[in-house]
Amino acid sequence: MRSHEIDYQLHGDDMQMVEVELDPQETVIAEAGAMNWMEEDIQFEAKMGDGSNPDKGIFGKLLDVGKRALTGESIFMTHFTNLGGSKRKVAFASPYPGKIIPVDLNEVGGQIFCQKDAFLCAALGTKVDIAFSRKLGAGFFGGEGFILEKLSGDGMAFLHAGGTIIKRELNGETLRVDTGCIVGFSEGIDYDIQRAGGLKSMFFGGEGLFLATLQGTGTVYLQSLPFSRLADRIIQHAPSTGGSSKGEGSILGGIGRMLDGD
Repeated sequence: MRSHEIDYQLHGDDMQMVEVELDPQETVIAEAGAMNWMEEDIQFEAKMGDGSNPDKGIFGKLLDVGKRALTGESIFMTHFTNLGGSKRKVAFASPYPGKIIPVDLNEVGGQIFCQKDAFLCAALGTKVDIAFSRKLGAGFFGGEGFILEKLSGDGMAFLHAGGTIIKRELNGETLRVDTGCIVGFSEGIDYDIQRAGGLKSMFFGGEGLFLATLQGTGTVYLQSLPFSRLADRIIQHAPSTGGSSKGEGSILGGIGRMLDGD
Protein backbone atom coordinates (compact mmCIF):
# COMPACT_ATOMS: atom_id res chain seq x y z
CA MET A 1 0.00 0.00 0.00
CA ARG A 2 1.44 3.38 -1.01
CA SER A 3 1.45 5.96 1.74
CA HIS A 4 -0.74 9.06 1.55
CA GLU A 5 1.21 12.17 0.52
CA ILE A 6 0.77 14.57 3.41
CA ASP A 7 2.08 18.11 3.86
CA TYR A 8 3.32 19.33 7.22
CA GLN A 9 4.77 22.26 9.15
CA LEU A 10 6.73 22.23 12.42
CA HIS A 11 5.92 24.83 15.10
CA GLY A 12 7.96 25.82 18.14
CA ASP A 13 11.53 25.20 19.20
CA ASP A 14 12.03 23.22 22.41
CA MET A 15 8.46 21.92 22.75
CA GLN A 16 7.49 21.35 19.15
CA MET A 17 4.28 20.29 17.47
CA VAL A 18 3.77 19.13 13.90
CA GLU A 19 0.81 20.46 11.91
CA VAL A 20 -0.30 18.00 9.21
CA GLU A 21 -2.38 19.18 6.26
CA LEU A 22 -4.72 16.56 4.83
CA ASP A 23 -6.35 16.64 1.40
CA PRO A 24 -9.89 15.21 1.17
CA GLN A 25 -9.88 11.49 2.12
CA GLU A 26 -6.26 11.58 3.28
CA THR A 27 -5.40 9.95 6.62
CA VAL A 28 -2.63 10.24 9.19
CA ILE A 29 -2.07 7.66 11.94
CA ALA A 30 -0.79 8.58 15.41
CA GLU A 31 -0.07 7.21 18.85
CA ALA A 32 -3.03 7.43 21.21
CA GLY A 33 -3.13 10.79 23.00
CA ALA A 34 -0.71 12.60 20.65
CA MET A 35 -3.29 14.92 19.03
CA ASN A 36 -3.32 18.60 20.08
CA TRP A 37 -6.06 20.08 17.90
CA MET A 38 -7.86 19.47 14.62
CA GLU A 39 -10.09 21.40 12.26
CA GLU A 40 -13.64 20.57 11.31
CA ASP A 41 -14.35 17.72 8.87
CA ILE A 42 -11.56 15.62 10.36
CA GLN A 43 -12.86 12.42 11.90
CA PHE A 44 -10.75 10.22 14.17
CA GLU A 45 -11.16 6.56 15.01
CA ALA A 46 -9.17 4.22 17.27
CA LYS A 47 -8.20 1.04 15.44
CA MET A 48 -6.15 -2.05 16.09
CA GLY A 49 -3.22 -1.70 13.73
CA ASP A 50 -1.74 0.91 11.43
CA GLY A 51 -4.05 0.27 8.46
CA SER A 52 -1.16 -0.49 6.08
CA ASN A 53 -2.72 -3.88 5.24
CA PRO A 54 -6.50 -3.64 5.65
CA ASP A 55 -7.10 -7.21 4.39
CA LYS A 56 -4.98 -9.03 6.97
CA GLY A 57 -8.04 -10.40 8.85
CA ILE A 58 -8.78 -10.81 12.54
CA PHE A 59 -5.75 -13.02 13.28
CA GLY A 60 -3.40 -10.51 11.69
CA LYS A 61 -4.94 -7.74 13.76
CA LEU A 62 -4.57 -9.78 16.95
CA LEU A 63 -0.91 -10.35 16.08
CA ASP A 64 -0.48 -6.60 15.71
CA VAL A 65 -2.09 -6.11 19.13
CA GLY A 66 0.40 -8.55 20.67
CA LYS A 67 3.34 -6.72 19.10
CA ARG A 68 2.06 -3.36 20.35
CA ALA A 69 1.72 -4.79 23.85
CA LEU A 70 5.40 -5.83 23.79
CA THR A 71 6.49 -2.22 23.15
CA GLY A 72 4.48 -0.93 26.11
CA GLU A 73 2.41 1.39 23.88
CA SER A 74 -1.39 1.45 23.61
CA ILE A 75 -2.78 -1.48 21.60
CA PHE A 76 -4.81 1.04 19.57
CA MET A 77 -3.66 3.62 17.07
CA THR A 78 -5.75 6.65 16.14
CA HIS A 79 -6.59 7.30 12.47
CA PHE A 80 -7.42 10.92 11.50
CA THR A 81 -9.19 11.29 8.14
CA ASN A 82 -10.29 14.42 6.30
CA LEU A 83 -13.91 13.75 5.27
CA GLY A 84 -14.51 17.27 3.95
CA GLY A 85 -14.19 18.73 0.48
CA SER A 86 -11.17 20.97 1.13
CA LYS A 87 -7.84 20.77 2.92
CA ARG A 88 -7.92 20.47 6.71
CA LYS A 89 -5.26 20.41 9.40
CA VAL A 90 -4.54 18.36 12.53
CA ALA A 91 -1.65 18.88 14.96
CA PHE A 92 0.34 16.48 17.14
CA ALA A 93 2.90 17.02 19.89
CA SER A 94 5.34 14.92 21.89
CA PRO A 95 4.66 14.24 25.60
CA TYR A 96 7.89 15.85 26.87
CA PRO A 97 10.23 18.71 25.84
CA GLY A 98 12.28 18.03 22.75
CA LYS A 99 12.21 18.02 18.96
CA ILE A 100 10.10 16.36 16.29
CA ILE A 101 12.04 14.64 13.51
CA PRO A 102 10.36 14.44 10.08
CA VAL A 103 11.62 11.36 8.23
CA ASP A 104 10.94 10.72 4.54
CA LEU A 105 11.11 6.93 4.48
CA ASN A 106 12.01 6.99 0.79
CA GLU A 107 15.24 8.80 1.68
CA VAL A 108 16.35 6.20 4.27
CA GLY A 109 15.80 3.07 2.20
CA GLY A 110 12.14 2.54 3.03
CA GLN A 111 12.49 1.78 6.72
CA ILE A 112 13.94 3.05 9.96
CA PHE A 113 14.48 1.46 13.38
CA CYS A 114 13.77 3.61 16.43
CA GLN A 115 13.44 3.39 20.20
CA LYS A 116 10.12 2.08 21.45
CA ASP A 117 8.54 5.41 22.42
CA ALA A 118 9.94 7.55 19.56
CA PHE A 119 7.09 7.14 17.06
CA LEU A 120 4.62 10.06 17.01
CA CYS A 121 2.60 9.92 13.75
CA ALA A 122 2.87 9.00 10.07
CA ALA A 123 1.01 9.01 6.77
CA LEU A 124 -1.47 6.17 6.30
CA GLY A 125 0.31 3.32 4.55
CA THR A 126 3.27 3.38 6.93
CA LYS A 127 3.73 -0.01 8.60
CA VAL A 128 4.50 0.25 12.32
CA ASP A 129 6.09 -3.00 13.44
CA ILE A 130 8.62 -4.26 15.95
CA ALA A 131 12.12 -5.63 15.46
CA PHE A 132 14.14 -7.72 17.88
CA SER A 133 17.77 -6.92 18.53
CA ARG A 134 19.90 -9.74 17.16
CA LYS A 135 22.75 -9.07 19.58
CA LEU A 136 22.48 -10.49 23.09
CA GLY A 137 24.60 -7.71 24.59
CA ALA A 138 22.49 -5.02 22.95
CA GLY A 139 19.36 -6.55 24.40
CA PHE A 140 20.63 -6.82 27.97
CA PHE A 141 22.68 -3.63 28.29
CA GLY A 142 21.44 -1.27 25.57
CA GLY A 143 19.06 1.55 26.35
CA GLU A 144 16.74 0.19 23.65
CA GLY A 145 16.48 -3.34 25.07
CA PHE A 146 15.62 -6.30 22.84
CA ILE A 147 12.67 -4.61 21.12
CA LEU A 148 12.85 -1.72 18.66
CA GLU A 149 10.09 -0.18 16.56
CA LYS A 150 10.42 -0.54 12.80
CA LEU A 151 8.69 1.94 10.49
CA SER A 152 8.38 0.88 6.83
CA GLY A 153 6.87 2.58 3.81
CA ASP A 154 7.36 5.34 1.25
CA GLY A 155 5.82 8.36 2.99
CA MET A 156 6.45 10.74 5.88
CA ALA A 157 6.87 9.58 9.46
CA PHE A 158 7.52 11.72 12.52
CA LEU A 159 9.64 10.80 15.53
CA HIS A 160 10.05 12.74 18.77
CA ALA A 161 13.06 12.87 21.06
CA GLY A 162 14.46 14.90 23.96
CA GLY A 163 16.72 17.93 23.82
CA THR A 164 18.67 18.74 20.66
CA ILE A 165 18.63 16.34 17.71
CA ILE A 166 21.70 15.47 15.66
CA LYS A 167 21.51 13.71 12.28
CA ARG A 168 24.65 11.80 11.31
CA GLU A 169 25.38 10.12 8.00
CA LEU A 170 27.78 7.20 8.43
CA ASN A 171 29.77 5.82 5.51
CA GLY A 172 31.41 2.68 6.80
CA GLU A 173 32.27 4.54 10.02
CA THR A 174 31.83 3.64 13.68
CA LEU A 175 30.10 5.86 16.23
CA ARG A 176 30.11 5.15 19.98
CA VAL A 177 27.09 6.60 21.77
CA ASP A 178 25.52 6.60 25.22
CA THR A 179 22.88 3.89 25.02
CA GLY A 180 20.00 6.22 25.86
CA CYS A 181 20.92 8.87 23.27
CA ILE A 182 19.95 6.81 20.22
CA VAL A 183 16.67 7.87 18.63
CA GLY A 184 16.77 5.79 15.46
CA PHE A 185 18.87 4.50 12.59
CA SER A 186 18.30 3.32 9.05
CA GLU A 187 18.90 -0.11 7.54
CA GLY A 188 22.57 -0.73 6.94
CA ILE A 189 23.57 0.34 10.46
CA ASP A 190 24.72 -2.44 12.81
CA TYR A 191 23.79 -1.83 16.46
CA ASP A 192 25.82 -3.46 19.23
CA ILE A 193 27.06 -2.85 22.80
CA GLN A 194 30.68 -2.56 23.96
CA ARG A 195 32.27 -2.14 27.37
CA ALA A 196 33.07 1.49 28.23
CA GLY A 197 36.86 1.38 28.65
CA GLY A 198 38.68 -0.04 31.65
CA LEU A 199 37.22 -0.99 35.03
CA LYS A 200 37.98 2.41 36.63
CA SER A 201 36.31 4.29 33.75
CA MET A 202 33.33 1.95 33.82
CA PHE A 203 32.58 2.41 37.51
CA PHE A 204 33.73 6.00 38.15
CA GLY A 205 33.56 7.73 34.77
CA GLY A 206 29.85 8.53 35.07
CA GLU A 207 29.13 7.36 31.51
CA GLY A 208 27.67 3.98 32.41
CA LEU A 209 29.15 0.52 32.06
CA PHE A 210 28.41 0.12 28.35
CA LEU A 211 28.28 2.22 25.19
CA ALA A 212 26.27 1.59 22.04
CA THR A 213 28.28 1.05 18.87
CA LEU A 214 26.72 2.06 15.56
CA GLN A 215 28.64 0.91 12.50
CA GLY A 216 27.93 0.79 8.77
CA THR A 217 26.46 3.01 6.09
CA GLY A 218 23.24 4.91 6.70
CA THR A 219 21.50 7.59 8.77
CA VAL A 220 21.61 7.89 12.57
CA TYR A 221 19.49 10.22 14.73
CA LEU A 222 20.77 11.12 18.22
CA GLN A 223 19.21 13.06 21.11
CA SER A 224 21.00 15.17 23.71
CA LEU A 225 18.53 14.57 26.55
CA PRO A 226 16.95 11.11 26.86
CA PHE A 227 13.75 11.25 28.89
CA SER A 228 15.10 8.58 31.27
CA ARG A 229 18.06 10.82 32.12
CA LEU A 230 15.75 13.78 32.78
CA ALA A 231 13.43 11.66 34.94
CA ASP A 232 16.36 10.30 36.98
CA ARG A 233 17.63 13.82 37.69
CA ILE A 234 14.16 15.03 38.75
CA ILE A 235 13.71 12.07 41.09
CA GLN A 236 17.20 12.61 42.51
CA HIS A 237 16.43 16.24 43.44
CA ALA A 238 12.80 15.78 44.48
CA PRO A 239 12.00 16.44 48.17
CA SER A 240 11.79 13.32 50.30
CA THR A 241 8.49 12.14 51.76
CA GLY A 242 9.63 13.32 55.20
CA GLY A 243 9.32 16.94 54.07
CA SER A 244 13.04 17.80 53.93
CA SER A 245 14.26 19.93 51.06
CA LYS A 246 17.68 20.25 49.43
CA GLY A 247 16.92 22.88 46.82
CA GLU A 248 19.21 25.71 45.80
CA GLY A 249 19.10 28.94 47.82
CA SER A 250 18.60 27.16 51.13
CA ILE A 251 18.42 30.36 53.24
CA LEU A 252 15.71 31.98 51.14
CA GLY A 253 14.03 28.64 50.85
CA GLY A 254 13.96 28.29 54.62
CA ILE A 255 12.45 31.79 55.05
CA GLY A 256 9.82 30.96 52.47
CA ARG A 257 8.88 27.78 54.29
CA MET A 258 8.59 29.66 57.62
CA LEU A 259 6.31 32.27 56.03
CA ASP A 260 4.18 29.45 54.67
CA GLY A 261 3.94 27.97 58.18
CA ASP A 262 6.08 24.89 57.40
